Amino acid sequence: MVKSPFMTSITYWKRFARLAIVLLVALVLLASSALLPGDKLERVRAYTRDIEFDYVSWTLQAVKVKLIQSALGTGNYLSADARHQLVLDYLDLIARMYQVERELYIIYADPDIADPHAASADLRRELSDLFAQKGLIGPVAESILQSQIAYIVGQTGLSLGGQPLPPVLYHSTALPWALVVSPRNVIRQDNNISLMPELGLDKHSELEHKVDQALNVSSLVVPIGGVGVYPTMVEETYDLDWLSEVVSHEWVHNFLSLRPLGINYLTSPELRTMNETAASIAGKEIGRAVLEEFYPELLPPPSPPTSPAEAGSLPKPEPPAFDFNKEMHKTRITVDQLLSEGKVEEAEAYMEQRRRTFWENGYRLRKLNQAYFAFYGAYADTPVGAAGADPVGAAVRELRARSPSLATFLNRISWMSSFEQLEKSLEN
Repeated sequence: MVKSPFMTSITYWKRFARLAIVLLVALVLLASSALLPGDKLERVRAYTRDIEFDYVSWTLQAVKVKLIQSALGTGNYLSADARHQLVLDYLDLIARMYQVERELYIIYADPDIADPHAASADLRRELSDLFAQKGLIGPVAESILQSQIAYIVGQTGLSLGGQPLPPVLYHSTALPWALVVSPRNVIRQDNNISLMPELGLDKHSELEHKVDQALNVSSLVVPIGGVGVYPTMVEETYDLDWLSEVVSHEWVHNFLSLRPLGINYLTSPELRTMNETAASIAGKEIGRAVLEEFYPELLPPPSPPTSPAEAGSLPKPEPPAFDFNKEMHKTRITVDQLLSEGKVEEAEAYMEQRRRTFWENGYRLRKLNQAYFAFYGAYADTPVGAAGADPVGAAVRELRARSPSLATFLNRISWMSSFEQLEKSLEN
């Protein structure tokens, strides 16, 4: 069927309006993500200024990629089956890339291989071909997954005129590291500075030591799964369950950033926890709905029964020998108690003791300190974990449990600008 000039004109203006929205939201969110200078921040940046991640350059490049994707609209011309298969082919390609990189690492590390360059020739050629293939199908796979998540967002009632606002846009990339800084006498994230992704662990350890010694703080360089800039930044992976959840999580941050809760993200630790917990809850729900709708064969197994009625005659499952979340929850509560009593050195000695316990049980924690809890404690979508007894996460979970839908939950919490508002909402 040949499109009429009138329909072609409508399509053109629709795409133009979409691109204008993308540019506008990108500029707004990029500006809002910048930290205001302050004495504490500048003291830390004295050690990070030369190794910080350049968000402006990354965002401009990502917007360029997305504008090209939107203008071409390649995924829109594929059938539903072809779109499904292209995403799976892309995930297989990423998995093979990781496998080849691991095999190359082994070749170069093997002391019995005299000429690793020659021995790895075939693998290096294959890796080069895989990168070329990724450059061709990666942008199309991203656009397909974006449209599928946008569809689910629309089904939940979070769209405006059938379109999520802002539109769902993400780009897979090497992610920056985050330097998290907390006071020693209380668990609180004072600074979170993004660092270049190519920095090695030796540089992480060296930076932490310098910052800790110079400023008498607790610091830790941590990996992240995504960043809520626009388009959102998401780690490259072949795990669609994880990918759909993280893309959804970061889109929720974009959604919140246009409302009071997101605008006030940096105002207090309570609001940061409200943001992250709400995004975690919503990201899991939207991500699972994407798999249910478009990739049911990749759904993870169902959760075990939660009540005797559901369990029926099934035997009671054995509890894990070492429950990471429960043990971390217990650790956080003890640390908070010690710090509240002014026993900073005792708390730090206890955390190192507990880190060794985690290590002995298979959890390779490089450091366990105040900065660790300041970062991971904000993700309180489960009852036990690094948040300890912090009431904020429990309140957010309670609000979701009382909300008849995900849209109701997000629309309620997104207009809050203090933890007190959340408490009053639950009281009423």
